[in-house]
Amino acid sequence: MSDRGRHVRRRRGRTAWWRRGRPAIPRTVVVVLGVYGLVIVPGVPAATAAGPDGYAFSPGARTVAGAKGTADAEALEPGRTYRSSLPRNGKFYYRLRLTATGTAYVPVTAVPPAHTTVAATDGIRVSMRDAGGVPCSYASAHFGAGLSPRPVTALVQRETGKALCRGAGTYYLLVERVDADGPGATASAQRWDLEIAPVTEPGPKRAGSTTAPRTWDSATPEPLGGEAGDRAGGAGFATAVPVGQGVWHTTLVPGETLFYKVPLDWGRRLHASAELSDSPGHGYVGGALDLSLYNPVRGSVDDASLGYTGTRKSVALAPVPPVEYANRYAVPAGVTSVRFAGDYYLALNLSEQMTGLYGDGPFDVTLRVRVDGRAHAGPDYAGEPVPEDVFTVTAQDREQAVAGSPGGGGDPAMRLVAAGGIGLGTVLLLVLGGWTLAGRRAQTRVSAQKPTA
Repeated sequence: MSDRGRHVRRRRGRTAWWRRGRPAIPRTVVVVLGVYGLVIVPGVPAATAAGPDGYAFSPGARTVAGAKGTADAEALEPGRTYRSSLPRNGKFYYRLRLTATGTAYVPVTAVPPAHTTVAATDGIRVSMRDAGGVPCSYASAHFGAGLSPRPVTALVQRETGKALCRGAGTYYLLVERVDADGPGATASAQRWDLEIAPVTEPGPKRAGSTTAPRTWDSATPEPLGGEAGDRAGGAGFATAVPVGQGVWHTTLVPGETLFYKVPLDWGRRLHASAELSDSPGHGYVGGALDLSLYNPVRGSVDDASLGYTGTRKSVALAPVPPVEYANRYAVPAGVTSVRFAGDYYLALNLSEQMTGLYGDGPFDVTLRVRVDGRAHAGPDYAGEPVPEDVFTVTAQDREQAVAGSPGGGGDPAMRLVAAGGIGLGTVLLLVLGGWTLAGRRAQTRVSAQKPTA
């Protein structure tokens, strides 16, 4: 091979990573040198690959073992994420130490192995109890009509101001696996993975109204129109992909779950629908496409699914009110769950049952997201939430949510290129000019030191 051929091959090897699909960019500052200038692009989180069961657990999650009793239950700390597992008919305890002030939220996500046979009523039941065994709250989550093993999440909480579970001390999280029993039961004996992410919310500095907002527009808005932009989702809560108002296109294969997150300020409201495209085939699949909405502490807001016969069909979430602190005093779960600002999560799941009648896919899905309402300041907390940014929406969150929207400005890095190309290009020329001048001076010094012949 010629010298020129070897040079071209080496050069191609160095640049091939950029041409191979979506590059993984670490959370650092990336410096891009181009013909238009020097661009410093704020890093974005690298995508975390899904595990063998299709779910991406939070990076750095600590593994803990569930205990059969409270005496040897392992401690969980708010602000950290944990991994555990649950056997068939399992019933495990975990321990938390809570203060007398503030509300504690503990979401538990169960992830069964891929291709596991499940019943509609299979799932998990979760409860929070005080040191004396008095229950503070219960919650459950099931796989539903899709009969498809997918991540399901149940949230329990210890709220201040309630008659029970008010004081500081030790509390216990009890996680139970619910499997269909009796003749014909098909629950798998395989263990289900768990992700547990405790959060605490301080109370307000000044006591306000304890009455939920009485009026809000509960009419279902018209579906958002317009061109769809491609946006592949993440494989878990921790890797959820930001989206804002717009129409988004993705593809799913049967059994796959994709996660998105929508930043919502106080006073803002979210509505979403999902559409499954036409597909050749014949037959009915119940719960073929499931659309779920979770709040910033992974509490369920709403869940809707559609039956499928091969023709294009959509499913929409029920209307919810704008995000307000006082929503927590309402009775309906769809209202009390939109009680704080932050990232709201949308999860799309395509049932494994699709394979038998419509093939392996992938199937086209369109997600329509509408955000309205007037943003305003939130409550003045008497302390910091843990983690501290869980109820905060930043300018960067908003920027990432709209990045890549159809006609909406494209990729943030490219917008930086466009905005800073001229000025930063000048900087690049100065830098390169300095390097060139320094190199020439060094070469001159070396030449001057050489002995003459």
